[in-house]
Amino acid sequence: MILRLDELALDLPKPKNPSANDAAAIQELLGGKFGEMSTLMNYTFQSFNFRGRDRLRPFYSLTAAIAAEEYSHIEAVSYAINLLLTGTTKRDPDPVSGPLVGAADARNTHHFIASGQAALPMDSMGRPWTGDNVFSSGNLRLDLLHNFFLECGARANKMRVYEMVTDPCARTMVGYLLVRGGLHVYAYALALEKLTGVDVKKLMPVPNLSNKAFPEAREFMKHGLHRELYTFSANAYKETAFIWNGEHPEDGSQLVVKEGAIKGVPYPVLEEEPQLNSPGEDDFDPEMFADIAKKLGLEKELRAYR
Repeated sequence: MILRLDELALDLPKPKNPSANDAAAIQELLGGKFGEMSTLMNYTFQSFNFRGRDRLRPFYSLTAAIAAEEYSHIEAVSYAINLLLTGTTKRDPDPVSGPLVGAADARNTHHFIASGQAALPMDSMGRPWTGDNVFSSGNLRLDLLHNFFLECGARANKMRVYEMVTDPCARTMVGYLLVRGGLHVYAYALALEKLTGVDVKKLMPVPNLSNKAFPEAREFMKHGLHRELYTFSANAYKETAFIWNGEHPEDGSQLVVKEGAIKGVPYPVLEEEPQLNSPGEDDFDPEMFADIAKKLGLEKELRAYR
């Protein structure tokens, strides 16, 4: 089970230059073959399907904890896409004036036709994410090797997308993913080493470029996010510490396992887009909730909501 927090994992700056085409490129990091939907579903199904978990509990715990974090990565990439799309069309509810005329030139018109100017489960070319991207062989060694490869492939794509986009919103998000994804690369390398004795970390980094080359990644590393593995649970998956321990290969800092989740921040405000009828409920009566709140003793929550 996943305990969902009403927070975003990182603070995304408001885009200086909203861009539908930048948002289209970032879609690869969400719904591409090596995107965050793939890492989430690969590790989720591997944890669901893990046989012999009592005997090999540390490997199960590691996979399960990383799977839970990937949910937050999907959220972060989606918000970056949504923020980059905000302001790319004119807010005008009159369809005759053609408020979406500029969207015809966007590389991915699905953002405007199939959604409320928002992220979708697809890659940068508009292909829907598919369960064919899930690898869950049941063989622990093979699954861990695949996960190491998957994280390295994801890392390569993040670097390339970083070089495509220049807005601070997009680059901050990619820098965060490089740091957290880099941690996952190293975690699976350590798991393979503990399991087989093979020093897989000698292959790192793949691609052969340090995260320190990216200013945004360096900023997250200052706060230790390259060495802190979170359990994403209040009382489970502590056995990840049997694998995640020792020194980080880049700076020699101590690897630590922290119970719970990364401290988040309030969600960015996604403004309404009337030209897309999003959300499109103009007749909504807020007094209805006021009456319900009074009956349930939720007046404080209602004031915060307003």
